[in-house]
Amino acid sequence: MSRLFEELIKKRGFSKDFLNPKYENLPSPWLLPDMKKAIERIKVAIGNNEKIIIYGDYDADGVTASTAMGEVLRLAGGDVVETVLPDRFKDGYGMSEKVIECAKKSGAKLVITVDCGSGNKEIVKKLKIVGVDTIVTDHHECTMELPAAVAVVNPKRRDIQLCVPEFDDHIDELMKMRDLAGVGVAFMVARAMVEDGMVSAGQEKWLLDLVLIGTVCDSMQMSIVNRILCFYGVKVLKKTRRVGLKELMSRSRTNEITAETVGFQIGPRLNAAGRMANADVALRLLQTSSKVEGAKLAEDLEKLNAERKGQQVVAMHEIREQGVSEDPVLVIVGEWHEGVLGIVAGKLVEEYRRPVFVFSRAGDGLLKGSGRSFGDFSLADALKACEGVTVAGGGHAGAAGVKINERKIDLFRERVNDYYRSLGLSDQERFLTMQADLETDELGEFTLDFLEELKQLEPFGVGNEMPIFELKDVFILDKRLLGAENQHLRLLVRGDDGKTMKLMAFYAPESWRKVESGNRMDILVQVGENEWNGLRSVEGRIMDLRGC
Repeated sequence: MSRLFEELIKKRGFSKDFLNPKYENLPSPWLLPDMKKAIERIKVAIGNNEKIIIYGDYDADGVTASTAMGEVLRLAGGDVVETVLPDRFKDGYGMSEKVIECAKKSGAKLVITVDCGSGNKEIVKKLKIVGVDTIVTDHHECTMELPAAVAVVNPKRRDIQLCVPEFDDHIDELMKMRDLAGVGVAFMVARAMVEDGMVSAGQEKWLLDLVLIGTVCDSMQMSIVNRILCFYGVKVLKKTRRVGLKELMSRSRTNEITAETVGFQIGPRLNAAGRMANADVALRLLQTSSKVEGAKLAEDLEKLNAERKGQQVVAMHEIREQGVSEDPVLVIVGEWHEGVLGIVAGKLVEEYRRPVFVFSRAGDGLLKGSGRSFGDFSLADALKACEGVTVAGGGHAGAAGVKINERKIDLFRERVNDYYRSLGLSDQERFLTMQADLETDELGEFTLDFLEELKQLEPFGVGNEMPIFELKDVFILDKRLLGAENQHLRLLVRGDDGKTMKLMAFYAPESWRKVESGNRMDILVQVGENEWNGLRSVEGRIMDLRGC
């Protein structure tokens, strides 16, 4: 083990189990609340040939969870008549009235939710009135008052201590599952079905490609359970049986399967369906067994993703043109595609380093918006402070959705900024400042063997990010601008040990492009392998130039 790698794992506090994930070390699925109730009701449905509806969500987690649940139910002999996904523009997040109509029309007697349902008490109640049972499988925060479902399988249940037998004996194992994505909870249902003998042992492992995608794209913490699931998910995705997914990876040029390629190439394309049109496109791509249909759906997603990028560029350009206020919380209104508001808000946080709400006119005098925040400012708490001003809203500390009457937007802006000021927060930008894992002035430590050691930490994700190294006081031997518009930056730098390394920054900020050869700088990088004409070398990706 190299000195640099040894220091890295010590700094991050990684255990032996983390470095060597084993599938058999997954916690028992039966520890999740109401799992036994859920499995018993599913067995009754299959035994009585009842029709089953799966209700999911329109993002990558919801689509992968819907696919996984549908596959395991069919393997068990279940009659899955329909998978219903909400329309972002008509239904919003969570269960909508249309599931009731679908159940009536199809004669379904059981609805199983994935990645939603914990907060949909009224819909579950209405389903029960028309004779339809509901099993909720979800991972979102929920209140103490749960839907009157047959089972609510959610690792974040507030009453978990009351509903899990021998809670105190299993608290550590239960806490390991709190970070499961919606697809992760669905996978635990699949494991329980296997252990109950409803599905042949080992069949559930073919769902791990879906678990990887949903977990990474929903930005879930890469805790020990998610690491095990994603570690094996990478292996399954490399040999996935899903022809549509293969076509999508081919079109997106996903040659190497890592958490990064999942997050930046596969995920945005699956999410583009729900953002720009209808999530059914992504669902059908994951479900299809036809190569021809898979190719067409992959092309459709490619076009939707390109449209998403275009809409995002337009919105960012218009916002920069109109300028922003000096308020501590930016509240911005325009005529932009609703599907890109969250992405745009996130980009604005990076650019202006302040919490942001971005609204678009939705008709009937209403504005729909998405918020993004960081640090100690919780959007969920901010929306509570704005009750009476908003029509609807909710979310988490860092991300939220909100609906408001346009005539009240100035009052909302005033109220949310007053709330921010009342908190007396200081130095919030520190939460956005990039931090290095390790510092070094010797570039000779970055070898191909070291890159092989780094692979032991994959897949990377939230809580196990790709390491960042600060190259201290390196000498810039050569600086070049590349690309048709000189938008890319390449540096050749030398460390104190006399060793050199090439560094790249694509679409580099203007301030970075002004650095000159002959200077010394501290540079933050991530390292990877570059191959050119058969020659392999270590190359750095510039994350920050200190002092620019």
